Amino acid sequence: MATAAKNTRGPKQQAVLYPDNGQVQQEHVDPPGMDPEAGSGAHETSPLIGNISGETWKDPIRNLYRLGTCFWSFLLMGANDASYGALIPYLEKYYHVSHGSVSFVFLSPTIGYIASAISNHYLHIKVGQRGVAVIAGACHVIAYSIMSAHPPFIILVLSYILVGFGNGVVDCGWNAWVSSLKSASQVLGLLHAFYGAGGIIGPLLATALITKANLEWYTFCYIMIGLGGIETIVMSWAFWDLTASKYRHGHGPDANVPKAGLYTTLFEKPAARVCWTAASFLFILVGMEVALGGWIVAFMLDERHTEKFASGMVSVVFWLGMTMGRAILGFLTPVIGAQYSTMVYIVLAMTGLVVFWLVPIFYVSAIAVASMGFFLGPLFPNVILVVNMLLPPQMHVTAIGFASAIGGSGAAVMPFVTGVLAQYAKGVKVLPPIILGLLGVTFILWNCFPAMNKARQG
Repeated sequence: MATAAKNTRGPKQQAVLYPDNGQVQQEHVDPPGMDPEAGSGAHETSPLIGNISGETWKDPIRNLYRLGTCFWSFLLMGANDASYGALIPYLEKYYHVSHGSVSFVFLSPTIGYIASAISNHYLHIKVGQRGVAVIAGACHVIAYSIMSAHPPFIILVLSYILVGFGNGVVDCGWNAWVSSLKSASQVLGLLHAFYGAGGIIGPLLATALITKANLEWYTFCYIMIGLGGIETIVMSWAFWDLTASKYRHGHGPDANVPKAGLYTTLFEKPAARVCWTAASFLFILVGMEVALGGWIVAFMLDERHTEKFASGMVSVVFWLGMTMGRAILGFLTPVIGAQYSTMVYIVLAMTGLVVFWLVPIFYVSAIAVASMGFFLGPLFPNVILVVNMLLPPQMHVTAIGFASAIGGSGAAVMPFVTGVLAQYAKGVKVLPPIILGLLGVTFILWNCFPAMNKARQG
């Protein structure tokens, strides 16, 4: 039986059930004398509550294999996203383009991410998670195959659209699936830790191939083709039994109405507030992470005059810190609650950035960058966790897919804007103040989420 939800800072809320699917919703009841239009701000109790499935990461046993393939997919995504920074100086030299022009490599995946945001729910109800696995893997293999032929610069830029679509599809699908499992905070932390691990491997491998083995930048794409091929095979096998009919059956009567589901999630209260806040937060967060990881190598080369290999390693320690933060802090977050822990993590990341900016000593800079990655690491999984808890299951794919896709767009837009500003400012010295400003915006946006009881944040 649903019980009344307590709210001492705003209007009283009474729990009722969705008539069609049994999910818990909060019916708004105003106390006498209160203006029904007055909101309770960022601290109101959530009007929608999602539930978590009875499955765990190892029960049924096939979930263990599915989770392993999700880890592999996120490893590949991390390697792709983090390799931009290591490749940028060599793309500029190979194609004879400026900071501003090479930034289109960051910008072009936006088209793919936007397309995935629009089509994610439709893909799930038409081809299921099985089809999602096949489509995403194929996008990666085709895109890297084109890049490996070191085509004209415009073709290289366009090929990243396919990468963006593939990343957006799996980012949505696997985040939504993992967040439905028990102990979602810990499992999501590990999932995104593999993204961070890819972020370590990508620039490390690219830098070593170019600076130590004296190979061309496109050699890195050959390796990505192999990783993408493995991804396609293992993901398709693991999710082969999760067909479109199973997805529609498990996500309520509204799951098979793409337009209604998308419209309701994005434009009707109270779901719209959660979805747009999450999307805005991830747009800034992911954009900031990729901008920092992408331009940090150029910053160390141009502003700190560090040796090439050492500069590449600074990008590596950033992603190493992010990986460790996601793996470790994912277990701490449920103890103190996602809502308050995230604010603490943002402030600590700001502290690391200020140290990096003001202390131009290589080892201090490297440690500061690693600490930034450590505290930024759990923020993305925390957003997915909060969305999963605030919204009912039939909205998860649409909401998480939209927010993740907008976050992916941020990964393209923010590094592009940073590159343009660096060109006009005659150098990448603009990087630290840009990142500091973006951290401030994330702190504000996080406080726009509805408040949750601590018991619901683990």
